[in-house]
Amino acid sequence: MGTEKLISHADHSRNFLSNQLKASWFNKSIWYQRDKRDVATKKLDEWETLRQLASDIKAHSLSKLDEYLIEFEKNATANGIQIHWAEDDKEHNKIATDILKNHGAKKIVKSKSMLSEECELNHHLEANNIEIIESDLGERILQFSGEKPSHIVMPAIHKTKEEIGELFEEKLNTKPSNDPVYLTQAARLHLRDKFINAHASMSGVNFAIAETGSFVLCTNEGNADLGMTANSKLHIASMGIEKIIPKQEHLGVFIRMLARNATGQPITTYTSHFTKPDEGAEIHIIIVDNNRTKLLGEEKFNSALKCIRCAACMNTCPVFKNSGGHSYNFVIPGPIGAILAPVHDIKKYADMPFASTLCGSCTNVCPVKINIHEQLYDWRQVISQKKSAFTFKGMIMKGAAFVLENTWIYDTSGKMGMFFIKHFRWLVTHATPWGEGRELPDIPKESFKDWYKKNHS
Repeated sequence: MGTEKLISHADHSRNFLSNQLKASWFNKSIWYQRDKRDVATKKLDEWETLRQLASDIKAHSLSKLDEYLIEFEKNATANGIQIHWAEDDKEHNKIATDILKNHGAKKIVKSKSMLSEECELNHHLEANNIEIIESDLGERILQFSGEKPSHIVMPAIHKTKEEIGELFEEKLNTKPSNDPVYLTQAARLHLRDKFINAHASMSGVNFAIAETGSFVLCTNEGNADLGMTANSKLHIASMGIEKIIPKQEHLGVFIRMLARNATGQPITTYTSHFTKPDEGAEIHIIIVDNNRTKLLGEEKFNSALKCIRCAACMNTCPVFKNSGGHSYNFVIPGPIGAILAPVHDIKKYADMPFASTLCGSCTNVCPVKINIHEQLYDWRQVISQKKSAFTFKGMIMKGAAFVLENTWIYDTSGKMGMFFIKHFRWLVTHATPWGEGRELPDIPKESFKDWYKKNHS
């Protein structure tokens, strides 16, 4: 980013809402996903039991993360998988690039991986003259348009079919159309050629099993499987250290929950297990930290590492639905992104924890019971304490605290405030950013305190 000025969440949201028609459509699309989730989860009487089991398994895994990672490495290596360790995004990108260069790989197909997005791997590979093709349909659409994902499960959900039709007409020479079947078929033919001619494939990791040394990928398009089997003899998987679970038997808990909570499906179309490479082929797993151990050391926030990336918290968040995924700046948007981002750069992402109503809906739908809204509140306290007490907002808060601590001043300022709003209402609604777009209620004739004294003395 360099010295480039970062646009705030509020400014991004304002830009998003300037197109009211599209903003309304986005809101309805996101809420549709929430509805599907509710229907799917209510069909399981044991849903809350599964949530508790999943939370407990993840908590246990994180408490012995070092042991399970070493166990995973030992068993994966015994299976013929090559393990690499990366401290940060730069080391991850260097390892991946070195592996590809050592194999002379110049054309790569990659299935959706939020970790590779986090590391900005695509830009790094392109700078090293390696062509990387996103094979997930949504990600390929965004690669064509030069955009980042706006959602971690449905990365191009902000795109209308009309926009995609125009994009495919430009990039794939399709006829003018907004028919999803036709456009999907065109993308399928386009990507099939990329799969067949790829020199290597890449993916993320949904779950890594310490007991077996295997990893699991969950997709609805089968692109990860096709990338590994169509032609290439080399596969690289990027894995965050938090993806580990202890045993094979634990996997069923998460598989039953992930798709239901994400898209309302009973299970993802493809749930693929990879334990060892085929004869003559290689599988490499890059296990990445990139501030995760830093988060693990934060007692109030480390349960965020339980996240299985279902995105249910985004689909239920009133702020996300009305501001769009791109308004958050961080690679993972929404409530979970707002508690992960400050760990990476608390100054850069200081506004993200404030992009919330703290309604708690995100916590209620989380399949691993992360207390998201409470962590958002705690991050606000941390960020506010780090900011100077002499900032404008800090001075206002100190002034408010002084007023609230003194009964006479509180009563007097209340009467003054009522008088001001009654006679100078336009200053509030037109001269302040807070007042724009808001309607103030009618001013009562007397305060509740005066009314109570009069009627209950």
